[in-house]
Amino acid sequence: MKYTIYTDGACSGNPGPGGWGAVIFDQDKNQKNISEKEKNTTNNRMELTAVIEALAALTRPCDVELTSDSTYVLKGIQEWMPNWKKRGWKTASKKPVKNADLWQKLDAVIGEHRINWHWVKGHSGHRENEIADQLANRGIDELELS
Repeated sequence: MKYTIYTDGACSGNPGPGGWGAVIFDQDKNQKNISEKEKNTTNNRMELTAVIEALAALTRPCDVELTSDSTYVLKGIQEWMPNWKKRGWKTASKKPVKNADLWQKLDAVIGEHRINWHWVKGHSGHRENEIADQLANRGIDELELS
C-alpha cells in the first residue's frame, strides 16, 4: 500500500499551547485528516508528534511519501539521528538530545515503513501543507478559547 502524508506542528508561546495535524492520502486518493492538541508544549515537539502519529495511523508496513515544512524533523531523521543513536542519544557535545523521547518513538515507527522524505516551504500556498497547518493551529485555537 502507498500513502502520501503531509504534516505540520504549531505552538503559541513556545512553550505554550500547541497542536499538530496530518493529511494522509491512500493510493486511491482517499483523504484522512488527523490532529490533536497539547496544553504545554513546543513547536518542535508538535512537528515530531505530527510525523509520529501520521505514521502510527498506518496499519501495516507501507511505502510512504512524507512531506513536512520542518527542517528540524527532516535534518534530525536524515542527518542527526544515526549519530545520536550511536552515542546513546547524546549530541556531539555529549549533552542529552532534546526531545529524545519523541525521536526514539519516531525511530521505532519509521522502521516499519519505506519512507521518502520531502521538504516544503511552510506558508507558501502548498495546498496540503496549508491543510496540515490549519489542523495544527485549530488545536491552539481550541486551547486558547477554553
